[in-house]
Amino acid sequence: MATLRNLFKKTAQQPDGKNGGPEVPRGLWRKCNKCGAAIYTDDVLENHYICPKCGGYFRMHARRRVEMIADNGTFEEWDAGLPFSNPLQFSGYERKVREIQERTGLEEAVLTGKASIGGHGAVLCVMDARFLMASMGHIVGEKITRAVERATDEKLPVIIFACSGGARMQEGMISLMQMAKTAAALKRHSEAGLLYISVLTEPTTGGVTASFAMLGDIHLAEPGALIGFAGPRVIEQTIRQKLPEGFQRAEFQLEHGFVDAIVTRDNMKVKLAQLLALHEKAANLSDTASSAAVVETGSFSGRIQQESEAEAEQMSAWERVKRSRMAERPTGLDYIRQMFTDFVEFHGDRFCKDDPAVVGGLARFEGRPVTVIAQQKGRDTKENIRRNFGMPSPEGYRKALRLMKQAEKFGRPVICFVDTPGAFCGLEAEERGQGEAIARNLFEMADLKIPVLSVVIGEGGSGGALAMAVADEVWMLQNSIYSILSPEGFATILWKDSSRADEAAEVMQITAADLEKLEIIDRIIEECQPATQENLPQICDNLKTELERFLKVYGNMDNQALAERRYQRFRKF
Repeated sequence: MATLRNLFKKTAQQPDGKNGGPEVPRGLWRKCNKCGAAIYTDDVLENHYICPKCGGYFRMHARRRVEMIADNGTFEEWDAGLPFSNPLQFSGYERKVREIQERTGLEEAVLTGKASIGGHGAVLCVMDARFLMASMGHIVGEKITRAVERATDEKLPVIIFACSGGARMQEGMISLMQMAKTAAALKRHSEAGLLYISVLTEPTTGGVTASFAMLGDIHLAEPGALIGFAGPRVIEQTIRQKLPEGFQRAEFQLEHGFVDAIVTRDNMKVKLAQLLALHEKAANLSDTASSAAVVETGSFSGRIQQESEAEAEQMSAWERVKRSRMAERPTGLDYIRQMFTDFVEFHGDRFCKDDPAVVGGLARFEGRPVTVIAQQKGRDTKENIRRNFGMPSPEGYRKALRLMKQAEKFGRPVICFVDTPGAFCGLEAEERGQGEAIARNLFEMADLKIPVLSVVIGEGGSGGALAMAVADEVWMLQNSIYSILSPEGFATILWKDSSRADEAAEVMQITAADLEKLEIIDRIIEECQPATQENLPQICDNLKTELERFLKVYGNMDNQALAERRYQRFRKF
């Protein structure tokens, strides 16, 4: 602690932070320059460099960050001692760098190396704002590029803690070229099927945001971190407008689809270790199943438990429609939490927004990493409004596709839970390309080189459901429906009378039994009674048994054979 206290107090010679991010306070007591409260140095040190009064985050020194993240004694520094050069012969640049080196003990604005995090190996790149606001000069770009290249050679994941004001002005276009150089190295790392986690801290701006910081497979952010391309002052000066509260902060970026999760500093190591563990190469499934088994068993057509013909005849199609819409019916998240462990939800489409009507992320099924995605309804009016009654917008489908493509990169099976009245048909959805988003999902899902299973757990409404059901197999719960549109809509279009919805439900053949006969679906999951929270464990036990079987068969298929079989599944229609 004495070493840390000295490191903490050493900042006394440094200027206070700008852009809303406080530097570590000077001396024994100091006012927090976010809330103005007097805070005690030791309290801040013991609280992960966070103000104990307001929760404001102080910028962390790179080596302190490594101490917090890496397992004790495992960090091995790389590429120390790269020689300084002044590519533009910029006046006073060399002197300024030497002064900062002496004051901070840093050679440059980034520290790189290899470490273990929770027992999992990874390459770390940690930026330090004390060095010219962690601007990206050619040495910063070179160190990051070398680290990524070595990670590729050694087949290691990369974690970069971004913190930067952007490109380094004193190096002009040489600095700008680091954006392309680091991006190119990360592309090769990605093509090798390796994981890159980008952690966005205060501040992440300019050319760093527009290059390696926004190229992660997973984007994490610290609470309240400033994240953007142009800085707030530049924007205000350009457009002559006052920016709204919270603009460009981590929470803003989460809402707008560019951050997967906001992680507190005290939980960062645990979260990184969890993500690294979920991306370790999974052991092959049982070799007792083979591609030949797929041909022999077909699609496992049939019910888990046969319902009696008398029971089936007693319930009308319209009654099943009403059961599929029951407020008490379990939602996608209910099935995820019941069937899977270690679920980590990811947010955003990386284009525009995060859509709460679609949830997805990583989880484990019987120890194996999988990607799970669900269309999500609410349990009450307030939650239904927030989740748009389970009707996805374009960004929901784009988020789902992003997660599927990520799963393909890492060889993870995808399990989708379908439950939607249909895709959202509002003005904003059309403006943002609802039709294109659905079409793109159909296009890409048809050729995914990983096992894909879709389960209709409630309503399967039109193209909004199909956009998550181009799968190797499609299953339906006994009282779910899957239709070209709602019975009310069908009756209105064909008969100009929505009151004939019950009649339309019979004509449309939208029940699980109807669709099994048409070979649209592959399996019916018995509910025994209307699905509720009370009998959810029993339903999930049935689902888990069949999911194990599904993964054993499809998990052992050749990638090309898998895609070809899926193509032929839909080609027959």
